[in-house]
Amino acid sequence: MNKSVPLKQRPVDYIYLVFFFINLFFITYIVDLEQLVVGDPANFEYPIWPFPFFIDMVHWWGRTFDPLQWYRPVWWKTTIWLDVLIFGPYYAVAIYAFIKGKDWIRIPTIIVMPILFTNVTIICSEEIWGPTPALNLPLVLMANAPWFFFPVFLVWKMWKNHNPFTKAQ
Repeated sequence: MNKSVPLKQRPVDYIYLVFFFINLFFITYIVDLEQLVVGDPANFEYPIWPFPFFIDMVHWWGRTFDPLQWYRPVWWKTTIWLDVLIFGPYYAVAIYAFIKGKDWIRIPTIIVMPILFTNVTIICSEEIWGPTPALNLPLVLMANAPWFFFPVFLVWKMWKNHNPFTKAQ
């Protein structure tokens, strides 16, 4: 039987937890959800959620830096649906698993993180070479970088160790 290594002895996992918390409570269910509940950012009524402040913030970002968030092509909305239906629940479960040191999160991480990596690669490719390029490419690429690098680091963490949070007693 393996024993869970306490979180305080896994300091790098705090960084992953910050990533999960930001994604769960801000990106997925505020920034991304806005793009599903507001069909046309040029002509809409504020929904109950996200609050108007957040909607205005997302629209400002789209108008100022990132036209994909403003134009919302079908493929883009599909990536948003994946975020809401797959990544959001994963982040919630991963927060629990990383805090409690549960090795069973290993396989879900190895499955979900490559999907996230693929999504951000497609999005960044559109930002660079597509018909709706980023208005400030370096800034938009830096803003998207965590969703490029964290999946790589998380898969590496889980791949190299079958028991990423426990050790033999």
